[in-house]
Amino acid sequence: MIPILLAAAAPLAVASPDQSIVISIAADGNTYSVTRKGEDIVRDAPLGLVMANAPEFSGREQTGAQKRSIDRTIPLTATKANEARDHYNGAVIHFRERGTNGRTMAIEARAYNDGVAFRYVLPGGKPVAVAGEKTGFRMTGDTRCEVTEFSSSHELAWNSVTIATLDRAKLYDLPMLCATSSGRTSFAFAQAGIDGYASSALKPVDGGLQVQLLSPRDNPGLAVQSPDGLRSAWRVIMAGDRAGDLIASPLIGNLSRQASGDFSWVKPGKAAWDWWSGPSTSEKPSMERYRRFIDFAAQSGFRYFMVDAGWAYNSGECCGVEPNPDTDITRAEPGIDIPALVQYAKGKGVDLLLWTHWAHLDARMDEALDLYRRWGIKGVKVDFMERDDQQMIDFYVRAAEATAKRHLLLNMHGAFPPSGLQRTYPNYITQEGVLGAEWNKFGWGRVTPTHNVKLAYTRMLLGPMDYTPGGFRNGAKAAGPGDGSMPTTRHTRGQALAQYVVYDSPLQMVSDKPEAYANASGFDFIKQVPTAWDETRFIEGTPQSHVVLARREGQDWYIGAMTNEAARRVDIPLSLLGSGRFEATIWQDGASPNDVERTTRQVTSRDTLSIQMSAGGGTAIHIKPAS
Repeated sequence: MIPILLAAAAPLAVASPDQSIVISIAADGNTYSVTRKGEDIVRDAPLGLVMANAPEFSGREQTGAQKRSIDRTIPLTATKANEARDHYNGAVIHFRERGTNGRTMAIEARAYNDGVAFRYVLPGGKPVAVAGEKTGFRMTGDTRCEVTEFSSSHELAWNSVTIATLDRAKLYDLPMLCATSSGRTSFAFAQAGIDGYASSALKPVDGGLQVQLLSPRDNPGLAVQSPDGLRSAWRVIMAGDRAGDLIASPLIGNLSRQASGDFSWVKPGKAAWDWWSGPSTSEKPSMERYRRFIDFAAQSGFRYFMVDAGWAYNSGECCGVEPNPDTDITRAEPGIDIPALVQYAKGKGVDLLLWTHWAHLDARMDEALDLYRRWGIKGVKVDFMERDDQQMIDFYVRAAEATAKRHLLLNMHGAFPPSGLQRTYPNYITQEGVLGAEWNKFGWGRVTPTHNVKLAYTRMLLGPMDYTPGGFRNGAKAAGPGDGSMPTTRHTRGQALAQYVVYDSPLQMVSDKPEAYANASGFDFIKQVPTAWDETRFIEGTPQSHVVLARREGQDWYIGAMTNEAARRVDIPLSLLGSGRFEATIWQDGASPNDVERTTRQVTSRDTLSIQMSAGGGTAIHIKPAS
């Protein structure tokens, strides 16, 4: 990199490779602006860190910058594409406080064709303590966004509101999806690369939003500590012509540390799961019960069975955010033999995953994971973190590293939304941080078809989400018994199938009881649909109406379409197919919410499929080369 000396008063602008997006950093490093195709996204928004036990940076001036352009292809493991193009123009802009002993800092900025990002860099050689950030997002006009309130579990609904009407007493979660007043650009605020840092939320202020770092409960005035210099998290603005264009973007992963080493052992797949259909209060864990789910997984061709809460010694009634101090995650309950269960499953071509509370794992991480590996377990589901401070971020990284070392998959529940750690550790295969189908177990009403559609444009932008689809009691008017053993959904069977295409999760649950799938229309699609992909393409839709998404595995295309509470006809062009003739099998809404009609037809890239979706409905399509 060649140093470039800059005029003291000149802001530095970095344009994307296609010149459509520009981020400009002011000469004093105090503000920045972002435009796309000549239109303001952010204007004169604040920059800076708030130091703990140290004066604020002041009187800064640019001392130079290094510019660079990168264009590389990164191979990916078990995700929404088999590779990611990392193509950007960037600059590291250096600042010094005026005076002979002035402190130094740098702002690193990047401009991609699908967004911009920036972060703060403080030099090494001494410890750093940060209380917060001055970073903000200031928009022109009254910008409308899809927002969700911040909560420790990140499991709340999304609402379409204007920035000016946000409650200033509340925090709002990332991502936040917005559109310019002209509608020509959709953009989303996000974060990436938070390892070694703290997570954040957005606080409404005059003219826009402010980044608020999340501090530990016992020290709210100190968000981040580093023993040697600092690289902050990336502040990210994803951008495209349509909201759906952001779905396929690899930006969050590209901004993160890339994986090193061999992760070819990471195997995506579907998992039978015993919790959603009610294990704890209605039907106790037992070897017979577990074998029944293993048999179901084997008969269905699923790679995994998830052994959820209740297996460990002294588990008691499940579950709660606070760990049960009597639980021992290195022993099973009387009558449960995990090694024997592993061997039973192995004989049927099924691998097992185990649930654990994060606090129990944190206390005995190496001991427990070594034991699970000896037992033959293939992964762990860790639950109830429900914190976003630096210490908890460190736990995520340690868990990802420790499981990767032992060739174990990692699935985080009670988790914050993704920030790119899946790119660093491909074995960190999925995570929650979403208002998902489990809430159908607790009561009927929160997980609506509108909510399901919005998830594709909001939470899913950040990375895989363990929504746990597969509920096959669809369109009912009330939840099941009080113990939650028979949850129902508000969408149709067609949408239940479409979720396996639309929702990104390389480890995908098949959530209902085996009995719910026996001779059930549409289950043939679930048995065949992949969970990791070579390519993802958005076709059409809006967050307020519907989504049509296509994903490719090899030569086969899968298309998922979902609508909100309004019935809808969509026309799906097949130009993505290329040359040749293909066979399309279509599962679309039937006469009742629990039926799908399955049809097959010959198609080419010149054809268009006209699909009718019922209210709260959906469609799943599998297209393969004609034999």
